[in-house]
Amino acid sequence: MPRRRRWGRALLIAYAILLALSHLVRLVGGRFGDDPPTTLPSLQVQEIRVAGDDPPAFEATGRTVRLAYREWLPDGEPGATLLLVHGSPGSSGNFDRLAPRLAEQGLRVIAPDLPGFGDSSAQVDDYSILAHAEYCRELLLTLGVERVHALGFSLGGGVVLHLADHSAADSAAGPEVESLILLAAIGVQELELLGNFAINRAIHGAQLGLFQTIQELVPHFGVLDRSHTHLSYARNFYDSDQRPLRGLLEAWDEPMLILHGDGDVLVPYAAALEHERIVPQSELVTYDANHFMPFSMPEALVEPIVSFVEGVEGGDTTTRADATPERLRLAAEGEPQRLPRATGPTLLVWILLLMVATLVSEDLTCLAAGLLVAYGSLGFAPAVFACGAGIFLGDLGLYAIGRLGRPFIGKAPLRWFIKPADLKRSQQWFEERGALVILLSRFVPGTRLPTYVGAGLLSMNPLTFSIYLLIPVALWTPLLVSLARVAGEPILGFFETFEEWALPAMVGTLVALWITLLLGRKLASWEGRRRLVGGWRRLTHWEFWPRWAFYPPVVLYVAWLALRHRSLTLFTAANPGIPAGGGFVGESKSTILRGLDPGAVAPWTRIEPGDVNHRRDAVLAFVDGTDAPFEPGFPVVLKPDVGERGDGVAVVRRGEDIVPFLDRTPGPIIAQRFVAGAELGVFWLRRPGAFRGEIFSITDKIRPSLTGDGTSTLRRLIFADRRAVALADTYLEALGDRAESVPAEGESVQLVDLGTHCRGAVFLDGETYRTPELEAAVEAAASSLDGFHFGRFDLRAPSYDHFRRGEDIWVLELNGVSSEATHIYDPKHGLFEAWGILFRQWRLAFAIGAGNRDAGHAPLTLGHVMKLLRAYGARP
Repeated sequence: MPRRRRWGRALLIAYAILLALSHLVRLVGGRFGDDPPTTLPSLQVQEIRVAGDDPPAFEATGRTVRLAYREWLPDGEPGATLLLVHGSPGSSGNFDRLAPRLAEQGLRVIAPDLPGFGDSSAQVDDYSILAHAEYCRELLLTLGVERVHALGFSLGGGVVLHLADHSAADSAAGPEVESLILLAAIGVQELELLGNFAINRAIHGAQLGLFQTIQELVPHFGVLDRSHTHLSYARNFYDSDQRPLRGLLEAWDEPMLILHGDGDVLVPYAAALEHERIVPQSELVTYDANHFMPFSMPEALVEPIVSFVEGVEGGDTTTRADATPERLRLAAEGEPQRLPRATGPTLLVWILLLMVATLVSEDLTCLAAGLLVAYGSLGFAPAVFACGAGIFLGDLGLYAIGRLGRPFIGKAPLRWFIKPADLKRSQQWFEERGALVILLSRFVPGTRLPTYVGAGLLSMNPLTFSIYLLIPVALWTPLLVSLARVAGEPILGFFETFEEWALPAMVGTLVALWITLLLGRKLASWEGRRRLVGGWRRLTHWEFWPRWAFYPPVVLYVAWLALRHRSLTLFTAANPGIPAGGGFVGESKSTILRGLDPGAVAPWTRIEPGDVNHRRDAVLAFVDGTDAPFEPGFPVVLKPDVGERGDGVAVVRRGEDIVPFLDRTPGPIIAQRFVAGAELGVFWLRRPGAFRGEIFSITDKIRPSLTGDGTSTLRRLIFADRRAVALADTYLEALGDRAESVPAEGESVQLVDLGTHCRGAVFLDGETYRTPELEAAVEAAASSLDGFHFGRFDLRAPSYDHFRRGEDIWVLELNGVSSEATHIYDPKHGLFEAWGILFRQWRLAFAIGAGNRDAGHAPLTLGHVMKLLRAYGARP
């Protein structure tokens, strides 16, 4: 075992042991935030039980909740009672400097630790502002408070709004809330974080998930359990729904005081302005301050709070009934404000979101950032910085993959995105042009990923790479952001009057700009324009469609046949002599080939899994063997013993290409003599009760070729060809390094070695090759496999004349019940005609299955079929 792998395994084992010990210590010592002991002499504790029936919206915890609180009393007779509700994270200690000053002015001040914070219960079922309002109501009832003025700081603003709503809904069920004071408080959803409940909740959910992951997957031996604040804070925001707060503000009729700092970066000052508008009787006091006024300037808050409470007690404050007509009109007619330009934590969230988004699509993210600038939600400099930083770090990650992940380049999932041919071409570019290719790749579609990974593979100096990387990022990012900003401003400005169209306009503009950019980049180069042509041909010619787009009607028809025959799996009885449901999925090719007449099958051998060197030697021994009439030597065909549609098949022409194939295919494989010449796919079937079979379909499998002109590379010839351009990437991958070679004038170059449609072969209707001799040869081969009634032979012969004469025909493989009548891919057959042929094919499959069932061959059960599908999907 390599030393690096041994160290990795040792570290993993050590981590697992530490994590297990940590969980054991936490379990024995009191895990997951047990109720803490009282830590301050001034704290008092009440055990309250939340029934949850009032209000109905509150989901009951059904358990006793420990609620710690602090109380400050004046020296003389206490006046009005003021409830102080802290934010998140926080505790009653947030008011250590403010509460005593208020008590000195004659107020009775009560400040609870909300559950999850301070000395209250660490674990409750619901941490929302709605639940906290219920906790506070129960506390006040327990303390015998009948009338209260409520001040909510930060998140506490949502709590006191719900508390007031409870009081208004049923004055007999709790203390009467006389007035509300919003101190740097949250409120309307539209001005919180990113302004959208679903998006905000997703962000809070990600934050909560991160904290929980750290809590459970980092060995900390209970240290993090001693303070549950981080999880309570995350749950506070995740469990809370601010959407109802606008309605609560609009319904509040009693006095309200709003205290807010114009430099608040946590709750924007725009929120205070919106709350003042919604509540026409409210009074707004603005400070030159940030969010943390209770800590930094409590003395400035005392006078307006005390004056307001005394005014309410004396009946000298304004209610909604006393509000001016102008304020009432603004409250009734005004529109919700949109988010102001992001600052503080909101700006940080935007920057992080944009940076992460660049990992998905750099261009789309830059365009979206430009529209946010045009909309006024984000400054131009932060938008460019976020996109540029995300792009730069993402590209450094690609470089690191090449530099550090060399052993994993050819393995999943990297091999799904990084093609060996692209890497090879990037390395050649580096050798020819040096680091200049880093600059060029930013502007050439499809070259960035292999180029940056290639730079890492070639161990390019990281500082040099970073410098060359920064230049195109610094040019490209502000260009895209500016493009979206300039294009978006007039469009968004036009829809500004129609608020309901603002979001669709932004999305539509983004999509239009993105499509324009994609098309523009492709149109800027000849190869890009040819790629557009190829994409159009794939879209408009059904033979190039992926299976998920072509097969739904066939699947529905098969389902109808299953209902008609009252069996979902009847077709699996079509070939009793072929395992895996008659060749439905996961059948062994070697098992089928053994059942055929050995003289009709191209010589082959099965090579078992095991040591790569032993398997290589087995392949070489087969290559050097004598199988008349074939000469020893390469090429040889290697393919998985289990596979479909040419999956994993390779024509190996050199000994050094064997090991890479074996690395990709750890399971059993078949080595088979390569048969040159023409290839046909012949679909054969024998109906129930018939003495002889019949040929249902003949497909001429043409391996396409191009003719060189002496100056163009194979790559350019492919893109220039009318049909090859539709499968350009398939042919380029098959050619590998040869794609950059220049064929001589008149030289014919075959693009693929295999007669597989998904690998680039051209399938034509081969009915012209049907002769009695061909039918007899196929009948003989089919009859040699006992229990075979329905499937397709892949055949090769030296020439088409040999096929017509029925001579020197070799079976490459035989596919069972799930094989296709592949002549449908001839361009002369329309889409509906192709579906009709497949419908007829499946009708025959069910009919043959029914006949074999009547003869005593039971179809597979549905459970067995599902097991086969799972096994095939799980193969290496």
